[in-house]
Amino acid sequence: MTSARRVDYTGEGLSEEQVAPTPWQQARLWVEEAIARQEAQGDVPEPTAISVATVDAAGMPNVRTVLMRFFDDRGPGFVTATTSAKGQEIAATGGIAAALTWPSMFRAIRFRGQAQALTREEVQGYFSSRPWASRISAWASQQSQPVEGRAELEAAYDRYAVQYPDHGHPDDVPVPDFWGGWRVACDEVEFWGGRRNRLHDRLVFTRTGRGTLDDAASWTLSRRQP
Repeated sequence: MTSARRVDYTGEGLSEEQVAPTPWQQARLWVEEAIARQEAQGDVPEPTAISVATVDAAGMPNVRTVLMRFFDDRGPGFVTATTSAKGQEIAATGGIAAALTWPSMFRAIRFRGQAQALTREEVQGYFSSRPWASRISAWASQQSQPVEGRAELEAAYDRYAVQYPDHGHPDDVPVPDFWGGWRVACDEVEFWGGRRNRLHDRLVFTRTGRGTLDDAASWTLSRRQP
C-alpha cells in the first residue's frame, strides 16, 4: 500500500469577524477572488465549475460537475438537458446540493436546498449567448443516454449543423424543448476555509426566513467543527 499523501493546508481560513453579513455577499466575494486569481496566477482552472449532487427515486446519490452559468442572490444556477440523469433525479425528489471548490485557495462553498427551474426567458437569454457550435451540441447530445460510439455522436452533430447553419445570429439555432436548467434555492450555505493541522473553518448560514441570500434577517450564522 502506498503512503498517504500529506499536505498541511496553509489557507487563511474564515472567522466570524471576517465573514460578510449575508451568504450572498460572502459567496460573491469568494467567487470574484477565485476568478481574479485564475486571471493573475492561472492556478484556479474553471473557477465557476460547480459539483451538483442529486438523489434518484430509489435514494441513490449522484454527483457531477457543471459550469455555474447563473449566480445572484437567488442562488447558483446551471443549464442542462432536462431529460438527463440530473434532470430526472431533480424531478423525482426536488432536493439538490452543490459545491464550488478551489483547492489552490483552500476554499470551498457548499449550497443545499431545493431545485428551482430557470424561467424560459433566462434559458433563452443564456442559450443565445453560447457559441454556435455549443448550441448545435445541445441538440446533438441526448445527455446521459447510451451511445454506440463517438462516431454516432459526431454524426448527430453534423446533421444538426446542416439543419441550423451558422449565419452569425443568436437565433440561428432554436432552444431545444428538452433543454433548461435550475438554480439552487438554498436553505443552507457553508463556507469552508482550510487551515493548518486540519483545524479548518466551517461557517454555516442557515435559513430562518423567506428572504434572498442577501437578506441578513433570513439567515443565522453558526460554526461547525472540522
